[in-house]
Amino acid sequence: MIGLGLLVLAGIGAVLLVEGLLARYELLAYAAGWRAQATALPAGMPYARGAQADRPPDAYLVYLDGIGKRRFRDTRDGGRLVQAVLDGAPELRVLGQVLPYSPLADPLADRRVWAWLRRRAGLALFLHNVMQIFIAADRRYRPHYNRAVGSQIAAHLRLAGYQPDSGVPVVLLSYSGGAQLATGAVNGLRTQLRCPLLLISIGGFHNGANDLTHVRRLDVITSSADWIEHLGARIFPPRWPLLRASGWNRAVRDGKVSVHRLDPATHVGPRSYISPEARMPDGRTYLERTAATVIGLIRQHVSDGRCAAG
Repeated sequence: MIGLGLLVLAGIGAVLLVEGLLARYELLAYAAGWRAQATALPAGMPYARGAQADRPPDAYLVYLDGIGKRRFRDTRDGGRLVQAVLDGAPELRVLGQVLPYSPLADPLADRRVWAWLRRRAGLALFLHNVMQIFIAADRRYRPHYNRAVGSQIAAHLRLAGYQPDSGVPVVLLSYSGGAQLATGAVNGLRTQLRCPLLLISIGGFHNGANDLTHVRRLDVITSSADWIEHLGARIFPPRWPLLRASGWNRAVRDGKVSVHRLDPATHVGPRSYISPEARMPDGRTYLERTAATVIGLIRQHVSDGRCAAG
């Protein structure tokens, strides 16, 4: 029994080592200019849905999913959250295809070796994206990773009709580890598009080190039952109040961070924030409540921006 346990641990360790090396290689290939980011989408897939591009929408929303994101079309909930936001806020122009776990914007599940692994060891796909989060959080690699994600998002926004200096807000809506990549994309988007930025995280797992100076507001959707979100706040020192100079703590002191509790939602599972089955006492599903919260925050931000501009 002990021998079997050691064998399993050795196997897991080997997989993690390989995943870490592969994730670093992709970032190195981007940073060194060996390979360029891809921008083409599958045939028939639009760069954005919702409000038409012939006139400026109230805001552009970019959805950065959690570690289950492996190709342009997939999301952890089958696209239900994005669709619920589109249904409830037709004034938005929504992008759901960004691949934040690939610096090269290369769909993991479409690569030949990963297609083979998906049929035989699907866990490896999730481990790859987990490793990408920790590489994006590592101070040695973070600047390159942030630049890669920011460039990818900016390129897709332009292709979706966004005009730099237009003043139209860009909302980065992230789930779980997507928050690490959303916070990292801020400076790149500000530089390339010069756009007002709003961040909304759902169960956000991030290290708190990224600079949030150019964010107008960061809305944190959480729950007392979301242990994964709380874990991030504990294991990453920049999230600790003692490190006052971190990007996260500066944003908190500047009054940019607002917390919204959607108890008793969990991070994953049948009672998650995006569950279409679990219901509130008022009859709404958890998915409907989360989508309504996101839409309300965006509309409040847009309204406040117009008041400030006026």
